[in-house]
Amino acid sequence: MDGAELGAFLKARRAALDPRDLGLPQGVTRRRVAGLRREELAQLAGISVDYLTRLEQGRARNVSEEVLDSLARALRLNPDECTYLHNLATQRRKRNGRCPVQQVRPALQQLLDAMSVPAFVFGRYLDVLAWNPLGGAIAFDFGSLPPEDRNLPKLFFLNEAEARTLHPEFDQVCEEVVANLRAEAGRCPDDPRLAQLIGELSLRSDPFRRLWASHHVRDKAHGHKRIHNPLVGELHLRYETLRLPDEPDQAIVTYTAEPGSESERALGLLASWVATDDIDQATLRRAAGG
Repeated sequence: MDGAELGAFLKARRAALDPRDLGLPQGVTRRRVAGLRREELAQLAGISVDYLTRLEQGRARNVSEEVLDSLARALRLNPDECTYLHNLATQRRKRNGRCPVQQVRPALQQLLDAMSVPAFVFGRYLDVLAWNPLGGAIAFDFGSLPPEDRNLPKLFFLNEAEARTLHPEFDQVCEEVVANLRAEAGRCPDDPRLAQLIGELSLRSDPFRRLWASHHVRDKAHGHKRIHNPLVGELHLRYETLRLPDEPDQAIVTYTAEPGSESERALGLLASWVATDDIDQATLRRAAGG
């Protein structure tokens, strides 16, 4: 990625705004494009139209923090979108090519294994770097995949049939995955691995290409997830994301069920099978009809 991504993001967010929400007049002539006109955004952000044009064309360099903050306010960016905007500009200043190879410390894997809830370590671009036995039993069979395919966007958009079976809210989850991926992309936008991943997904999946073009940004933080497990049925789970201070590109994600709920009982049953080795991923695939 280069300045073109910064410009594309600004144009997409500008097009997403309704001038009426900002108190801007509609005018007597019909607007040719959706959202704000370039001159309207420039006025709201307190910058010149020429400078905004150069930004949207990817020709501006060394954009100041003040200008970025002004644009974020004018575009009404949420905190995740604001962070993404700053990351794009900051990483362009730091451009240093490929990001470091991701590795999970052995002590971190030991921590996952000691947890009584499903837990994963997600890395750059939503790669699944590590998981505990219960995490490997609630949905996808990560252990059967080569490392380069242990990636959430690939699992959802290139393996749609299985993903739809496992996730009843498939379309909503796909939107979240793409928004999460764009947030991750801002942390290391010039990594060739990112360009390769986006290129592959765009060529092989029309839904991904459409969602990626929307430029929605959402960092993976916390929320709810419905998963249809082939052995214990539907699970209603809450997830929390804990980013590692010394490895900012890695995060632990845990899933828990509401105390006393059917999902808690089902998750406990699945955990007991995992603990006694009465279940493995081959069993899960057979139960799912795979």
